[in-house]
Amino acid sequence: MKYLPLDPNIFVQNRKRFTGRMEKNSIAIFNSNDELPTNGDATHRFKQNADLYWLCGIDQEDTMVILFPNNPDPRFREVLVLVRPNEMKEKWDGKRLRAEEARKISGMQTIIWLDSLEALLQPWIHLADNIYLNTNENDRKANLVPVRDYRYAAELHERYPLHNYRRSARIMKGLRAVKTPQEVAVMQQAIDITHNTFVRVMKFVKPGVMEYEIEAEILHSFLTQRATGPAYNSIVASGDRARTLHYIENNQACKDGELILMDFGAEYGGYCADLTRTIPVNGKFSKRQKDVYNGCLHLHNYAKSILKPGITLATYTDKVGAEASKVFVKLGLLNKQDLKNEDKTNPAYRKYLYHGISHHLGIDVHDLGSRTEPVEAGMVFTIEPGIYIEEEQIGIRIENNVWLTKTGNKDLMAKIPITVEEIEAAMKR
Repeated sequence: MKYLPLDPNIFVQNRKRFTGRMEKNSIAIFNSNDELPTNGDATHRFKQNADLYWLCGIDQEDTMVILFPNNPDPRFREVLVLVRPNEMKEKWDGKRLRAEEARKISGMQTIIWLDSLEALLQPWIHLADNIYLNTNENDRKANLVPVRDYRYAAELHERYPLHNYRRSARIMKGLRAVKTPQEVAVMQQAIDITHNTFVRVMKFVKPGVMEYEIEAEILHSFLTQRATGPAYNSIVASGDRARTLHYIENNQACKDGELILMDFGAEYGGYCADLTRTIPVNGKFSKRQKDVYNGCLHLHNYAKSILKPGITLATYTDKVGAEASKVFVKLGLLNKQDLKNEDKTNPAYRKYLYHGISHHLGIDVHDLGSRTEPVEAGMVFTIEPGIYIEEEQIGIRIENNVWLTKTGNKDLMAKIPITVEEIEAAMKR
C-alpha cells in the first residue's frame, strides 16, 4: 500500500457495530473479491471487497473475515483468514501479509491460514443457528458476473441446507452509510490530496493543452501524495464534451474560450474523494459563462442548505429541481410557459439538469446507503448540481463532499476554490 497505516480502531469499531446487529448465535462470513482476468495470463488490478475492507482494512486477495460472537471459544469470535505466504509466488507477485502485520492493520488477534480453515469452520457452523452471508446490494449494481460472494453462498446452502441464512447486506447498507469520525478523517485525507491536485491543475491548464495531459497531471499529483490512485476514472471534458456525464476518453485539445469540466478524486486508505470543478481554459470566464456558473453555484449552495437529517433524497431532489426551474428562467433557458405546461413526471428543468444531485460517498464512490429512507447524521454525500446547454455547447458542474452532523453540515471541501473570483485568481497566479 502507498498510504500510511490507518488507525486499526477504525476497523475494531466497525466490527463492533456489525456484530451488535447480528441475531443471537449467528456466524457471519465475508469473502474478498476475485482476481479478475484481462487477456492471456494477465489480471486486472485487484480491488478489495468494500464490505470486507470496512471490517478489517486488509487489501489482499483470498482474505476472509469470520465473526461469531457466541463462539464458546473466545479465541475464535473474530477470525481473519489469509492466504499462506508462498516463497515462489512472492518472487513473481510480491510479498504477502504475515500474521503480525495483519494484526496491526486489522486489530484482529486470531489469524489463520486459508488452507487450514475447513477443519475449523465446519464445527463453528454446526454450533450456529444462523449464517450471515454477503452479497452486493448496492442499488446501482449492474454486474451479472457470478462473483465469489454468490458462488460461496450457493456452496454453503448446498452443504448446510437446514441453517437459517441472513443477508449481511441489510446490515451493511445502514452501517456503512453512517461514517464514524475516524472514517471521515481518512476521507478528509483523500479530499486534501484532491484539493492540492486541483490547485496544481489550475496552474497547468492553458489553451491548447490536451485533456490527457491534464489527466496525467492529476495522476502524478495523486501518487506523489501517497494516494492509491484515482477513486474512479477521471473526467476531463472541455467544450461540448462536458455535457457527457461519464466522458473518460480525455483525448481532445482544450481550446481558448472554452470551459473545461473536471471530475476527479483521490483514493486514500480505501476511502474516496469526489470533486467536480468547471474552469475557463484561458483563465477568464466570459460574461455568459460567469452567469451560468453562478447559477450552478447558487443551486449548489441551495442544495447544501437543505440536505439535512430527516429529509429524503426524493424530497431533496424535488426541492432542488424547483429551485433549478427558477434559475433556468433567469438564465433564459426556460420561460413561465414552459413551467406551466411541463409534464410533472418529466419536469422542464430536466432538459438542462438530467442527473441526480447527490449520492453517498465512502469506500465506494457510489457508496452504500438507502435511497428511500430519510438521511441521517453521520452520512457523507456529494452535492453536485449541473447545467448542460446543448445550444451553447456548455456543461458546468460543481461538486463538494459534505458530512451531515447533528449540529449542521460540514463541507469537507470548504477550502477548495469554488467561486468565479477564486478560480480566476488561482489561474492567474
